[in-house]
Amino acid sequence: MTSERSAPTWREVARAQEGLICRRQLAELGVDRHRVRAQLNAERWVARSSMVLSTTTGAPTRTQMRWLGVLHAGPRALLSDLSAAEVHGLQRWHRDEVTVLIPEDLVMDEPVEGIVYRRTRRHLPSMRSALTLPAMKLEPAVLHFAAYQRSGRTAQGVLAAVVQQGLTSPTALQEWIRRMKPLHKAPLLRACLTEIAGGAGSLAEVDLARLCRTHGLAPPVRQTRRRGSDGRIRYTDAEWRLHDGRTLVLEIDGGFHMEVEHWEDDIVRERSLLSADRQAVRCTARELREDAARLAADLRRLGVPPRVVQRGA
Repeated sequence: MTSERSAPTWREVARAQEGLICRRQLAELGVDRHRVRAQLNAERWVARSSMVLSTTTGAPTRTQMRWLGVLHAGPRALLSDLSAAEVHGLQRWHRDEVTVLIPEDLVMDEPVEGIVYRRTRRHLPSMRSALTLPAMKLEPAVLHFAAYQRSGRTAQGVLAAVVQQGLTSPTALQEWIRRMKPLHKAPLLRACLTEIAGGAGSLAEVDLARLCRTHGLAPPVRQTRRRGSDGRIRYTDAEWRLHDGRTLVLEIDGGFHMEVEHWEDDIVRERSLLSADRQAVRCTARELREDAARLAADLRRLGVPPRVVQRGA
């Protein structure tokens, strides 16, 4: 004979939510407002909002802020955009505010400091992840963020980042663009994902692919694995095989490379990969964005062959 599992206590619920619990949950668990007031008056609990209480004192942690955002808005709310992507593992795209997606018809009684609420008519349950924390799945979270960015580069950059970090694939993101139709910036996002699927590992590489297509240059081989003269394995950003048998290597420097210690590392790395038949040149990510025509002319002068267009293409 099996016994039914007993209902969780408020302590168990709060523990699963990083020490936070909302008044609705307390009422459902039989904790009345008099007991709640007693805990608050004794300063054992802290009111984080009109709806959410913390069973721990002190400044809330990042994880507690996420729970605060969704608990305050109720059971239909989901952590979204970069806040959800961060939970799924996205790095170097941190934002201080926590973003929560809520249904269009939800009535909110007050703002909550540190939380940004976005309204939507979309079907939120279909986008919910399997995490304990109510959060969007990675793909719709990232696409929702990208769709509402003023900067197209920011929108494309986050797509390159999630793929480059191995969190998802261009195919999965393309499928979610279809599922989220209509979606702002969909043509731009699709085009970017096509470039990423073709081998572009960063936004700078996406820009390089577009430069080659726009200015009639052959597409490079990207992220080629090479063993340097010091025996270490390294990857080059872009390579072209020239008509005379030599190889031209293009290294793209972003802001990270401009720091002195990284610049020196890059010089050593570049030199270790060169030989009599391998020439290397450098450009900046800014040049790819703002001076593509001149860079294309320089690459053509250095021997990069023209793009071969297939008949009927």
